[in-house]
Amino acid sequence: MKYLAILGRQPEISIAELDSLFLDVRRIDTNLALFSTGPATTFPPFSSSSMGDPQVVSPVDVNRLGGVLKLAIELEQKPLEYLQRLSEGKITIGVSDYSRQASRKSAQQEALKLKKILVRHGRSVRVVENKDAVLSTATSLHNGLSGKNERKVEFIKVDDEWYRVIGVQDIDAYAKRDQARPARDARVGMLPPKLAQILINLCGTLEPGSMILDPFCGTGVVLQEAILMGYRAYGTDISDRMIEYSETNLVWFSEKYVRRLISNTFLEGSVGGYDRDRKGASPVTTGASDPVPEKEVFEISQGDATSFHWNQPIDAVACEGYLGKPFSRIPTDIELKEQKQECRATIVGFLENLAGQIKVNTPVVIAVPAWLREDGNYERLGILDEIDKLGYNVDSKTREGLLYHRDGQVVARDILILRKK
Repeated sequence: MKYLAILGRQPEISIAELDSLFLDVRRIDTNLALFSTGPATTFPPFSSSSMGDPQVVSPVDVNRLGGVLKLAIELEQKPLEYLQRLSEGKITIGVSDYSRQASRKSAQQEALKLKKILVRHGRSVRVVENKDAVLSTATSLHNGLSGKNERKVEFIKVDDEWYRVIGVQDIDAYAKRDQARPARDARVGMLPPKLAQILINLCGTLEPGSMILDPFCGTGVVLQEAILMGYRAYGTDISDRMIEYSETNLVWFSEKYVRRLISNTFLEGSVGGYDRDRKGASPVTTGASDPVPEKEVFEISQGDATSFHWNQPIDAVACEGYLGKPFSRIPTDIELKEQKQECRATIVGFLENLAGQIKVNTPVVIAVPAWLREDGNYERLGILDEIDKLGYNVDSKTREGLLYHRDGQVVARDILILRKK
């Protein structure tokens, strides 16, 4: 099936994410891409709604794709023909126009034309007002245009082609999984759940229940997103405080999300709890008298990533590495030199340690720092050739640069996509 993806604010990273998971990915405009699914696509069958409840979804779930705002499929008929076949009841229509000459007015007129004809045939219709040529993610989500209700429909127009939205990124759910976490520390930076999903997805297609390692786990964002996406999670960190934060957050996360997923045969019921160093904690239960002991959802240990020996198996590595000192201004040349040396030692030391502990072709995706300079460009760490010599293949997209940052952000995240040779 062909899908249309509305890409996030950094479309190069969104394209890389899609390209890691799907077939025939083709960018057709700045924020638009087409792709198809195939036998290589293996998504676990559950998604989180804004309340954290699992639900059956289509083979492609927008809430597993951190870099995609909306998903749509091509209409096999005209929008009016599609609407006329809907079941009885009030219809809500929204239109996003991505055509070359699109405007707020053109999008609104398309919606009003549909309403006029449907009202003439006795249907009750509401049109979602456009503030721009395209409806924002928030507008689509909060008006129910997410594809869950057949009578609440968002159409996307791209020149002469029409698409129907089947999924809208649940920004409220992301916010809850981020802001409601009990242990947060702004001083060490906060990894957005969307970016955590992107890092995991850049590892490529993985079997449900695969073990994802985050050797710089911090407060546990990658770990929680890995669990929610149907994987097991293994986190280590050099800081005892970060280990405590991860444990606190993942206990909270297990109570709020994992128990609900267990009751819906998440990972076929093979879900246990966690043990710090495999001791001293009770496993997560299904609410019945006995826990589910077959597999642990997550494991956390304290350890230095440059020397730690991880338990096996490790199916993929996804992490945000050491980003160095946070800056609120552009660093001086001397400061930058010091930071590059410090970060390089940690990142290269980690990759050298990891190389002997993972199998050939194991994916390793790591975000490393890049620093804003006076000319507005970012200076990268400059370790790709060294990484190649350590025994990793470096993805071509990594060599071109995948920088994740806000406008004016001093320390950006430079995403490296590697595979063990």
